[in-house]
Amino acid sequence: MINRHAVWAETVGTAFLLVVVVGSGIMGEQLAQGNVAIALLANSLATGCGLYFLITLLGPISGAHFNPVVSLRAFLLQDLTAAMLSAYVAAQVVGGVLGVWIAHLMFDLPILQTSAKLRTGVGHWSGEVVATLGLILTIGLGERFKRNEIPLLVASYITAAYWFTSSTSFANPAVTVARSLSDTFAGIAPVSVWGFVVAQTVGLALGMGLLRLLRPCASAGKSH
Repeated sequence: MINRHAVWAETVGTAFLLVVVVGSGIMGEQLAQGNVAIALLANSLATGCGLYFLITLLGPISGAHFNPVVSLRAFLLQDLTAAMLSAYVAAQVVGGVLGVWIAHLMFDLPILQTSAKLRTGVGHWSGEVVATLGLILTIGLGERFKRNEIPLLVASYITAAYWFTSSTSFANPAVTVARSLSDTFAGIAPVSVWGFVVAQTVGLALGMGLLRLLRPCASAGKSH
């Protein structure tokens, strides 16, 4: 059975996330006057803040995935049915595209466009593996030890990952697809999308494997 409220929350949440990511990228680039570091700083801070309020407010409705990788993990853990997984992924992709278009509209740019910014090669792909792996660890360990702080944990991780990963931490297939439709600071060329999505899937698998290794056992911490 499909929970319509949850699907709408995923659509709206992912749309707002892309408005934040693309809109802050456009604004940051305009104000930075060619200084890419300042533009990235603006982009990362806005994204982290946006994630915090979106996860906090929409988490009780849908879990605030906004990310097919996160939804796939929930399905593999049997926290999401196959029907809901399909609905979530569709909502995330549709919401992401709508968010990109809204950002273009706000900044008086052509609504329909594609990015020319190539992001490819082992460096970028390994960056996406690391970014996604870290996100899965953040969520998994947060659920285990700091459930009430997950919004802050995810927001702070993504803000940091903008800076320590070579790919600037997309870590999200829906966001990757949506950003290919924006020839702005946050864009990614459509031809580069497949490499990122594959890397993100690898990051998910590695992250889930590491979470198993980090699972505390009954004897942990006891003296022998």
